Amino acid sequence: MAVLQKIRQRSALLIVVIGFCLFAFIAGDVFTKGSFGKSSNDVGSVNGKDIPFEDFRLKVSNVEKSQQGVTPTAAANRVWDQEVSIALLTSEFDKLGLRVGAKHIMEVLKSDQNIGKNPMFLNSAGFFDEAKFKEAIKTNPEIAQYVSGREKDAELNAKYQMYATMIKAGTFTTESEGKFKYEMEANKVSFAYVAGLYSTIKDSDVKVADDEIVAFMKKNEKKYKADENREIEYVLIEDKASPEDEAEIKAKINGLLSGSVVYNTQTGKNDTLSSFRSATNVMEYVNANSDIPYDSTYVAKKDLPAVDADKLYNLAPGEIYGPYMFGKYYCLSKSMGRKVGVNVKASHILISYEGTQVPNQKEKRTKEEAKAKAESLLAQVNASPDSFLMLAFTASDDSSSQQGGDLGYFGPNQMVKPFNDFVFSNPIGKVGLVETPFGFHIIKVTDKQDGIRLATVAQKVEASEATSDKVFTQATQFEMDAAEKDFAKSATAMKLTVSPPVTVKAMDEAFGPLGNQRNIVSWAFEDGTDVGAVKRFEVANLGNIIAKVKKINPEGLMAVDLVRSYVEPILKNKKKAELIKAKMTGTSLEAIAKATGSAVQQATDVTMENPVLTGGVGQEPKVVGNAFALTTGKLSAPIEGNTGVYVVKNTNTVKAPALKDHTAYVAKLKAQSAGDINRVLPALKDKAEIKDNRKQFNY
Repeated sequence: MAVLQKIRQRSALLIVVIGFCLFAFIAGDVFTKGSFGKSSNDVGSVNGKDIPFEDFRLKVSNVEKSQQGVTPTAAANRVWDQEVSIALLTSEFDKLGLRVGAKHIMEVLKSDQNIGKNPMFLNSAGFFDEAKFKEAIKTNPEIAQYVSGREKDAELNAKYQMYATMIKAGTFTTESEGKFKYEMEANKVSFAYVAGLYSTIKDSDVKVADDEIVAFMKKNEKKYKADENREIEYVLIEDKASPEDEAEIKAKINGLLSGSVVYNTQTGKNDTLSSFRSATNVMEYVNANSDIPYDSTYVAKKDLPAVDADKLYNLAPGEIYGPYMFGKYYCLSKSMGRKVGVNVKASHILISYEGTQVPNQKEKRTKEEAKAKAESLLAQVNASPDSFLMLAFTASDDSSSQQGGDLGYFGPNQMVKPFNDFVFSNPIGKVGLVETPFGFHIIKVTDKQDGIRLATVAQKVEASEATSDKVFTQATQFEMDAAEKDFAKSATAMKLTVSPPVTVKAMDEAFGPLGNQRNIVSWAFEDGTDVGAVKRFEVANLGNIIAKVKKINPEGLMAVDLVRSYVEPILKNKKKAELIKAKMTGTSLEAIAKATGSAVQQATDVTMENPVLTGGVGQEPKVVGNAFALTTGKLSAPIEGNTGVYVVKNTNTVKAPALKDHTAYVAKLKAQSAGDINRVLPALKDKAEIKDNRKQFNY
């Protein structure tokens, strides 16, 4: 049981497959709050292979249980991505006939820290003992059950390792490719050119119709494919404090400055409440009158409310500042005194040794060797204080070496005790040697910050019950009006603002700037929610959202409105190109420049690796490529580039010297293709027939 408990306290085995995780799932029962929305028993399918709802539900439930804070929808989306990926990869493994043996699976299991690093399975030297592991499986049924669940994932991971190795082995870079890479970088071309820039023609002079945008998308159908979605417009009526609510809270805070008389319902008499200024027990006073409990810590100036920091920090003991606004609170603060050195800034050089848990060790060394090196470095720093920065860069085993050892500011007990004791008990500029479980530290105290202790009465400014009632009445009235009349006109009549439409898909949680509003998305995709449907939603800490389904877009091409900002400029440039080409008449660059009202320009020593034209033009690979293809003195036909239409004349081409060996360039290409394995899964998804029925089920 002790072993199982340790296993449960750690994270589940993660199997990394092309940037996503393949999780092992244990049974659960929280996924669905109700029954099926429709008659289908499958949550979806991949290339005709169904994903049963019940299995899917159990896996989602496990994710919800194991990962704190994850929502049911987020868990469902995560599991769906995993299930699709696993189905596609498993199919590929089966086609290739991949098989893995027990030894391979054992190696994968050992990579799980819950198994490979578990003390119960380690020998006296601290290494994994396979015999002890197998004995534990035989004698402990719960461990056996845990391992059995992991073996399936381990087998999948092992197959993927083989699959990835095969793909990597099947891709290679030839000497010819290396030569081509070299020539792309080293061959240079110089040319004269005339540019008819698209920007010289007003956008208003060329029109693009919706059907032209649709035709363009059809030619690039996969790129512009869209899932079914809804466009929802909405009105937000915030449940926030009114000016009267704010004035009431401010008056209460001001009343604490002078004290007040209040009626005591228990005694039937008036009680005189002391003022904040005269209170004898400040902590009790704050806790009795504040929405935020008394905090006795000393605070550095940088951590005080920015607007009021100077005045708060400079308060004399017993002096009061306020009322002032901090976030959603009206505050009064009384100084309880200052303290020196509440925060410390320090730099260090860490010299670790074998056995310490430091991931950035620059060299292996024993504890004795580490101590000797640290003492040597301390002597160098004492002899030449300015050398600390460079020594930290070159010698420190801590990640702070990149900042010259600088750890920034920190408070008491944020560092291990020996380190903490040194920096807080020594003055600025002090350098010393301290040993901690991480190794030996050469420490330099570089700064200290004083702090102030404040007793703060803070009362939240929020809507009163009367204000909330008014908001509710207004929201319900607008909901009724909008359901029967024009949404925008109803909003205008009530002096409300209709926010821009938000486009959502069936499994979305985010709802534009309002964040996670899954209930609105779910409603929009319910049966019977048609275009024009209106519904009010109460959202805690926000108010009332009255939503209207403006448009339902079925699966297919993206809506024209959504792609117009991207596609329209492309099509306009095409039309501008034809207008510019018509002007490019003449047999010389000078004649063409005159006809287009532009000038002849020069490009010098441009390469295909970096086909940039100066003067703010930018990347023009087609133009540069055409220049390379021309013989010296030859004039090109008009070329449609990224920023305009160009006519070029080659003035000089310089071929790079021949190399016998292109190994360095082959290595560059290999490095660029190292991540090609990550393109496999997106390619499989692109070709697969994937059906997603998740929206049919209740969550």
